[in-house]
Amino acid sequence: MTIDRRELADFLRRSRDRVRPSDVGLTAGSRRRTPGLRREEVAQLAGMSADYYMRLEQARGPQPSPQMLSALARALRLSDDERDHLHLLAGHRPPAGRVGGDRVGAGLLHLLDQLPGTAAQVLGDLGDVLAQNDLARSLLGGVCTVSEHGRNVIWRWFADPAAREAYPADEHDHYSRLHVADLRAAVARRGTADPAASRLVDRLRQASEEFAALWELHQVAVRRRSRMRVVHPLVGPVDLDCQVLLAQEEDQRLVLFTPPPGSDTADRLALLRVVGTERFGSGVR
Repeated sequence: MTIDRRELADFLRRSRDRVRPSDVGLTAGSRRRTPGLRREEVAQLAGMSADYYMRLEQARGPQPSPQMLSALARALRLSDDERDHLHLLAGHRPPAGRVGGDRVGAGLLHLLDQLPGTAAQVLGDLGDVLAQNDLARSLLGGVCTVSEHGRNVIWRWFADPAAREAYPADEHDHYSRLHVADLRAAVARRGTADPAASRLVDRLRQASEEFAALWELHQVAVRRRSRMRVVHPLVGPVDLDCQVLLAQEEDQRLVLFTPPPGSDTADRLALLRVVGTERFGSGVR
């Protein structure tokens, strides 16, 4: 990525014009020529020299660091989208977005309830099942939340042999590699200092030789879509297309399990809805 000095300068000038002195606790005064902030005021709020900031607005300054850009974003009261735009213009990757943690927003929960004919889950980026609708529970089973990683699909896949019973044996290696490659990407996004990611990986490496070996391969692949087969004890084999949709929170995703075209999955899911929720499996995907 390279800096776009002309666009960066224009964005800084226009952003400065949009901020009123009262927005940042300053007095406008009677001699102010423009309704926005002065360059010196932005520099002071951002903790940089006025000369440095002036050169940025004149499209002749050095490439600002991510830390400097974050300070400018705060000084100019930029929104998250404007902050990301500022970083991109300056030739840097935007900082990590907002995170939801274990809390699922009301909008996503409402959406789950509005999909009675589609199995759907909200997963954390490390593999925790945060919420699921009734059909997903009937299809994939309830999720234990007693232990620290009890609801984590990756942990249960590698640490609980029973978790694999509902999946064809010749596909186990494929699912194992999907889980590990997706987890690798999530850990990198969070950073090596993230305690939850480090704790999960450490436990997995101790609990599973298979996981440890795959982790050493350092394969990375964000899981966006895939196809899977679940052998359900009530309705038999069910083929599913898995579509991963990103939520507003960077650490959450909505996963939809839909019938592949031309399959009989829709009929089997309809039967499962009639049968109702049965205790099944371990909640892995």
